[in-house]
Amino acid sequence: MKKVVLLLLFLYTGILLGQQIKLSPEAKFSIVTCGAGEELYSSFGHSAFRLKDPVYGYDVVYNYGVFDFNTPNFYVKFAQGKLPYQLGRTSFKNFVRTYKYEKRWVKEQVLDFTPEQNRTLLDYLENNYKEENRFYKYDFFFNNCATKKRDIIEENLGDAIIFNEDHLTEQKTFRDLIHDNLNSNSWSSFGIDIALGSVIDKVASPKEYQFLPEYVFKAFENATFNGKPVVKETKTILEEPRRKMSGGSELFSPYVIFTLILLAILIITFLDYKKNKRTRWLDAVIMLATGLAGIMITLLWFATDHTATAMNWNVLWLLPINIFFILKFLSAKKECRELWRHSTFLLALIVVMLFLWLINFQIFALSAIPLLIGLAVRYAYLTYYFRRLN
Repeated sequence: MKKVVLLLLFLYTGILLGQQIKLSPEAKFSIVTCGAGEELYSSFGHSAFRLKDPVYGYDVVYNYGVFDFNTPNFYVKFAQGKLPYQLGRTSFKNFVRTYKYEKRWVKEQVLDFTPEQNRTLLDYLENNYKEENRFYKYDFFFNNCATKKRDIIEENLGDAIIFNEDHLTEQKTFRDLIHDNLNSNSWSSFGIDIALGSVIDKVASPKEYQFLPEYVFKAFENATFNGKPVVKETKTILEEPRRKMSGGSELFSPYVIFTLILLAILIITFLDYKKNKRTRWLDAVIMLATGLAGIMITLLWFATDHTATAMNWNVLWLLPINIFFILKFLSAKKECRELWRHSTFLLALIVVMLFLWLINFQIFALSAIPLLIGLAVRYAYLTYYFRRLN
């Protein structure tokens, strides 16, 4: 019974907070930026608003990075890009406790806003926090916890704030910006390069850099309001610990695993050549693996709302229709002489893929190079083998 009373009191207090917030002249809004963690989901950091009013005792965080694991069909909606994210509100103390546990740094940029501007921003956030308004369609590049900061402030304060972009000294694509936060020889990096298409290989504009919290931090650091810095003070809430980029053990990294696969393909293909035969199970496994991977890429491209998975030319070497050739390559009853056409086609597609890579139309996974070499060698041998049967 005591727990129920406390819960009702908490909910009642939350309702009052949303309806009757008063701000003193001492109230300050801040941009809170959190460092990256070691897991993939936390590799790019986080960003939130903080409101602190020492007079009325408010110290809360408005967080646009919240989602509900109890959402019906959670994983299906997540994969489809249809999972609703929402604005959450929590105490700053609880917010920081999470990042202290995860050993991630937290910095705060206190914004030099007038009391009227603070009131405007608070009214917007509180209205956005209402149950009917708090949900939004998340997009990793264009509508996430970080992009919300500049968008909301520009929407409420207009053109008064000038974002100077002279801190950006080089042009980078979206993929470059992602890779800056990942170990290139990691399964995370490999998975991203396989799943995301050529649309992320365009150069990002200065504003588009701000899908990453670190660039939101830099943007506000260099922003001005009526000729004065927007950031009045920068504070370190949690010190920056030593961190490793997410990637896991080098022993089981993509380069190592794919190099071992390459060696296996080369050895089997050499023995096949010497004995003038074909290892059917290997060819069937290649058709199965590349076909299934191609189907997943195609579904991400055409069957989801993810903007970054479109125009993904990994389907050139991970060809979905390979799934229909498994039994033909596995068959031991009779060699199909016409299969040389398919193996030649697959080899040609790898050449096309490498050309697209060469002209930077799409950047593919570097760690896949051993695998591509192995596939190219095998397809070349299959073409040679089947042609000899004719």
